[in-house]
Amino acid sequence: MKSEKAVNPKTTTRIPKTTTRIDFLSCGVSKMVSAQVLSQLIPPISERDHCQGSHTAQVTLVEYGDYQCPECRVAHFIIQLIRKRFGDQFRFIFRHFPQSDIHPEAYHAAEAAEAAASQNRFWEMHGHLLENQSNLTDSHLVEYAIALYLDVDQFLAEMTSDCHMARVQADIESGIKSGVNATPTFFINGIKYQGIQNLEELIESLIKTNP
Repeated sequence: MKSEKAVNPKTTTRIPKTTTRIDFLSCGVSKMVSAQVLSQLIPPISERDHCQGSHTAQVTLVEYGDYQCPECRVAHFIIQLIRKRFGDQFRFIFRHFPQSDIHPEAYHAAEAAEAAASQNRFWEMHGHLLENQSNLTDSHLVEYAIALYLDVDQFLAEMTSDCHMARVQADIESGIKSGVNATPTFFINGIKYQGIQNLEELIESLIKTNP
């Protein structure tokens, strides 16, 4: 397996920021957030997305994340707590946005998550990668595949063939089109939100006012 992907120039694209006041009118919460010119989620959520929770949930959180990003690791634990607290009222979707220029193992880790997904174990691998993000070498990825009882021969074949590269790249392209230029970037019911500050409080307010 290759331990590192060539940097895609689009992953390093920086979209100029403008500070915009976005009012979360549906929940009575107003917050200054950093918003890019392109802020619509593109493409919209579909069956291709990795999803936890019901499609009827009051709040849907989409994250563009990077498995080597420290804030994405913190967000992972926050989102776990939110899911336990709100259950079917909350839906979570993850899209890949590895930043290969600063996190050289993130792209390959995203491919490992997709290789696990082909064996219906995406979320288990997703958790392993974020909780062990300082250990994402090829040998570690194989260890995680073994720990999850994956078909290791299939896992290795998919990783060496780069067959999941197109899926990861599609997520990156969708992030760029949606105005993402850093991780983690979230879309809360379609509204862009940068970073993890006050994330749980915003979701709680949305759920309370959208029964």
